[in-house]
Amino acid sequence: MNHKLEYVRGNVHCNGVENFWSLLQRGLKGTYVAVEPEHLGAYVDEQAFRYNNRKDNDAGRFEKTLIQTKGRRLTYKDLIRAN
Repeated sequence: MNHKLEYVRGNVHCNGVENFWSLLQRGLKGTYVAVEPEHLGAYVDEQAFRYNNRKDNDAGRFEKTLIQTKGRRLTYKDLIRAN
């Protein structure tokens, strides 16, 4: 979309993508600071979860996270395994 000509065309706009990108950049520069390239996908996944559940409060997001981890186990060996 060329912002010099228009910002929205019907229901099509890029504000959501720009908002997500802004939040991701802020998180990478401010909260996480030193992100290794091999872990970037995990940080993007976390920010996507936060963005998709942004209307929920912290307790609601925490509960959804716990539900998604039920029955799963992450060992240290799996955590440090190279891709």
